[in-house]
Amino acid sequence: MTRPSALAGPPTPAYARRPLPVAVLLAVAVVLLQSLLVPLFAGPAANLEPRDLPVVVAGPAPATDQLVEQLDTAAPGAFDVIRLPDGTAADRALRDREAYAAFVLGPDGATLHTASAASPTVAALLTQAAGQFSAGQPVRVVDVVPADPDDPRGAGFAAGFLPLALTGMVLGALLVLLLTGRLARLAGLVSFGLLVGVAGPLVLQGWLGLLPGDALAVGAVLGLVGLAVAATVSGLGTLLGRPGLGLGAMLVFLVGNPLSAVGAAPELLPQPWGEVGQWLPVGAGGTLLRSTAFFDGAGATTPLLILAGYAAVGLLLVAFAPTRTRPPLPAPAPAPASAPAVRVDDRATPVK
Repeated sequence: MTRPSALAGPPTPAYARRPLPVAVLLAVAVVLLQSLLVPLFAGPAANLEPRDLPVVVAGPAPATDQLVEQLDTAAPGAFDVIRLPDGTAADRALRDREAYAAFVLGPDGATLHTASAASPTVAALLTQAAGQFSAGQPVRVVDVVPADPDDPRGAGFAAGFLPLALTGMVLGALLVLLLTGRLARLAGLVSFGLLVGVAGPLVLQGWLGLLPGDALAVGAVLGLVGLAVAATVSGLGTLLGRPGLGLGAMLVFLVGNPLSAVGAAPELLPQPWGEVGQWLPVGAGGTLLRSTAFFDGAGATTPLLILAGYAAVGLLLVAFAPTRTRPPLPAPAPAPASAPAVRVDDRATPVK
């Protein structure tokens, strides 16, 4: 009787015994995922328009009342109007990140004051639309807080955030997949944040020239963003295993990136998604970096607290969360001792 070998490998999984149906099901699943991701990425970009966009109307009351009425009639719900007495107060509001632009009315007509550093997209949109509210007369434009001259459209600023999010996500996942020690994972996260804080300004300011501002402050922001992203992914992976890594990737990239409005403004996205994006690491990071580099820290408190919260929670999960470990594989059974060889010759008696 033939005895099964004790050294035989594990049984073949069911999906490996039926590869063709599994291949088709995988293709269907990926196409369904694609059908969800395309609207998530393309939908917000294709529907950019003002939604409660903070703007200032400054000047004497009769003229400002008329302009506010024109704004409400031409684009209902598009603008959240702040009334201020004059252009000086309007410029202060732009520098404090309380508004994106200001319509300043004076004896010589209307002047549009913008802060293109807050969003070149908004500045361009309002510059094009200003003529509609001035009876066809040319409107003078004053850029109070301009974007970096080497990146006037903000494309480099927005593109620079994608590698930071991707590398932070990859590092957080690798620390979970390759290392088991909590101290080693924490050391990897802290090292990553420090190194990003050093390398970021060297690349974005020294090499590419895309950001103004103090290099130390910019580096601190970039390091915090990198730490928040990596710690979030690593912390969720420590707590939930591989599903946690997927959840972290969704928060950082699949959902967080298209809703971040780094290249536009949260008020241009369909709501509530623009607001939701500001509570995720990439959106909060973009807002914090703009405030630090262009506005001397104005408007930085909320995104700073959000990023610090992600970083702290992620580090605490890595340090103290119960880990999900795979059950140890059973040890292979020892091979049975081989029977002594029996010599057979012509004189041997057959064994019955």
